[in-house]
Amino acid sequence: MTTPQFILDLRKKIGHDPLWLIGVTGCVLDGEGRVLLGRRSDTGEWAMVYGINEPGEQPADTVVREIKEETGVDAVVTDLVAVTSDTRVITYANGDNAQYMDHSFLCALKPEGNAEPFVGDDESLSVGWFDLDELPEPLANSTVERLKLFRTYLENKAKGDAHALFLFDGERR
Repeated sequence: MTTPQFILDLRKKIGHDPLWLIGVTGCVLDGEGRVLLGRRSDTGEWAMVYGINEPGEQPADTVVREIKEETGVDAVVTDLVAVTSDTRVITYANGDNAQYMDHSFLCALKPEGNAEPFVGDDESLSVGWFDLDELPEPLANSTVERLKLFRTYLENKAKGDAHALFLFDGERR
């Protein structure tokens, strides 16, 4: 996995101390309602595309960039689905610690763009489209959690309520 240069620079100063990072997740759906997933090279698990926001980069631009880099698919952001913060500190194999605030985006295929996924970098072993009711195993826990958010959002949107999901005062709003 390629660690962004700004994180490498920060790590030189703070070592393994926890970093608070902005993350993005993209739920890309094709015209048949299938979701784009990649099998991660670090864990072997299937997951939606996610990544870290670069300094000064808009979160929606980050997710589109990550989707293109990891899967070759051209996507457009259609909806902000949720803003969530992880209360867990994640410790990576090298000892680095991080927590994330994630912006989850619903994405569609870009008109006239590439819709055929291919492994675009070293973060994925394989990529593909999957029916939401027939997802591959093993599925990353973060993807299981975020798929629940996307399903809730889509159900709410179908009923006319398309506001982004978030927690406030311990309750999902």
